[in-house]
Amino acid sequence: MKTIKDRVAIIGMGCTRFGELFDKGIDDLIVEASYEAFEDAQIDPKEIQAAWLGTCISGKTGTVLSQALKLDYIPVTRVENACATGADAFRNACYAVAAGVYDLVLVVGMEKLKDSGLSGLPNFRKHPVFYEGETPPGHYAFAAKRYFEEHGIGKETLAKIAVKNHYNGSLTSRAHFRKPVTLEQVMNAPIISWPLGLLDCCPVTDGAAAAILTRAELAKNFRDDYILVKGFGAAIGPGCGTNTDEYDFCHWEETERAARVAYKEVGIGNPRKELDLAIVHDCFTISEIMVYEGLGFSKKGQSKEDIDGGVFDLGGELPVNTDGGLLSFGHPIGASGIRMMYEIYKQIQGKAEKRQLKNPTLGLAHSQGGVPGWFQCVITILGSRD
Repeated sequence: MKTIKDRVAIIGMGCTRFGELFDKGIDDLIVEASYEAFEDAQIDPKEIQAAWLGTCISGKTGTVLSQALKLDYIPVTRVENACATGADAFRNACYAVAAGVYDLVLVVGMEKLKDSGLSGLPNFRKHPVFYEGETPPGHYAFAAKRYFEEHGIGKETLAKIAVKNHYNGSLTSRAHFRKPVTLEQVMNAPIISWPLGLLDCCPVTDGAAAAILTRAELAKNFRDDYILVKGFGAAIGPGCGTNTDEYDFCHWEETERAARVAYKEVGIGNPRKELDLAIVHDCFTISEIMVYEGLGFSKKGQSKEDIDGGVFDLGGELPVNTDGGLLSFGHPIGASGIRMMYEIYKQIQGKAEKRQLKNPTLGLAHSQGGVPGWFQCVITILGSRD
């Protein structure tokens, strides 16, 4: 079976500042992210042959992208897959390029949440009984409490995730929150849904990110430091997890299955040793802990020891969320997945500001939508050219 490995290259990327951008509209965010990507790739927008738009609520069709960029009747595909929207738009664009259908394409992920009145991801699950009155913090709080009971940890372990990510965010010029926090501040923050406090939760945010893709054999015509797509894994759960007695809240099945597919495609046997960084879906601090185990970075129930040992810090064995993650950037739903890839792209190129790692060559982006028991997961692995 053919794989995507080394068949598609990223030759340009752009990312807006994330935040409460009341002074900017949807068009402004699309233009800002896209034109940074065009300039980075040193191409004219008219060279783009097709485009993909990832958004959950900030546009009904691809016309949103076409109108903002004044595209000349090229095909634009709108993708929506909850919090995995941006990553899935990117994945679909990559397969079109790898198939040889297009030579040069644009992918944009964006969301304008602050003007919508929404407090986060809308409830997509329609059922006359199930899911009424639920909230994402409530679901993740269930997971945190269950994990506490199963593995004997407490709120302080969650707080250490928040401290790490907010410190990394303080080194990132485009993050929503750019101030470090102390363990005491996290522990004493107002409770949203126990044990999750305010600083355990990512903010509601506006933002956009963009990527320019081409076939790998064409990439050298644009730049020398292009980045290659190494592999994907995607898994969508059947949505019945929390409706069964067997669901334990303590593992992300979709993450585990998507990881196995991606690792096989890339040829990764020991992700903790072979990856140089990972940018993961830390919508809540407990999510990052679960993702460590789902991606094979930590053994089941042993994340606490690795967190205490600094394994995932900037100077650790496997830095995670080097840019501050969702806890610092916030979560403009359609934009987050491509923002994650933007960080890996900049890290591998050696352009990641004060948080730059030493010679990274392989990074993983983990995007996961929904709530425990009902997830959509897309994993993207990017690497340097040989």
